Amino acid sequence: MASFEFPVRVRYHEVDAQGVVFNAWYLAWFDEAMTEFLEHRGLTYRAMLDAGYDIQLVHTELDWRAGVGWGEDVVVAVSTARIGRTSFALDFQVRTLDDTGERTVTCDCRTVYVVIAVDGSGKQEIPALIHNALGDPEPLMPLRP
Repeated sequence: MASFEFPVRVRYHEVDAQGVVFNAWYLAWFDEAMTEFLEHRGLTYRAMLDAGYDIQLVHTELDWRAGVGWGEDVVVAVSTARIGRTSFALDFQVRTLDDTGERTVTCDCRTVYVVIAVDGSGKQEIPALIHNALGDPEPLMPLRP
């Protein structure tokens, strides 16, 4: 299955004095894209919460290749990179579209999430409803040992 793509138009307030998207906005985009990715695969965030589960970001790594400016249209590609017992990793890529229709990656990210119980009892094994929404891992970047 191809990666899910979440469209983003860079808004004026997301751009810093250097004329490119300020780094913190990438994490906000990835959070939105993660929610839409799960929903696209049949799991709304509300349904996950109602089932007693939430997810908590525990680690993220970003590598920038190029800046993105105000008014540009980009997509945030999302794919499952790895699924463990209580945690999973998603890969994100910010991709621009040039005049020829070619996509260029401007930022790579891998984020690790841990499944937790909404009742405060802590870390949980990944339940079927989340596992099914994640699908089979298809990393956008190489897995590190």
